[in-house]
Amino acid sequence: MNRIRTQLAAQLTLLLAALLLPLQFAAPLVQRRIGRVRAARQGGDRGAISIELALAIVALVIVAIGVVAALRVLGKNVTDQVTQLPTAPPSP
Repeated sequence: MNRIRTQLAAQLTLLLAALLLPLQFAAPLVQRRIGRVRAARQGGDRGAISIELALAIVALVIVAIGVVAALRVLGKNVTDQVTQLPTAPPSP
């Protein structure tokens, strides 16, 4: 049982890493935007930076919604497969 858990944990870790890869790529972009926002606030310019930040946040939310939707579909597929498993006949 522990071997199965170990294998399942390893596969789940790989799956989550693959699903979160877009967020890992987006992290430096968000950090760059935050740096630009801080610089603009110090300089007194807030208009264009605010719009860019809002668009970046909207893009991140869309990516997050996509990840959640993919996880829900994957979970539904797995639960459907589990409910379709045949039951073993009783042993004599």
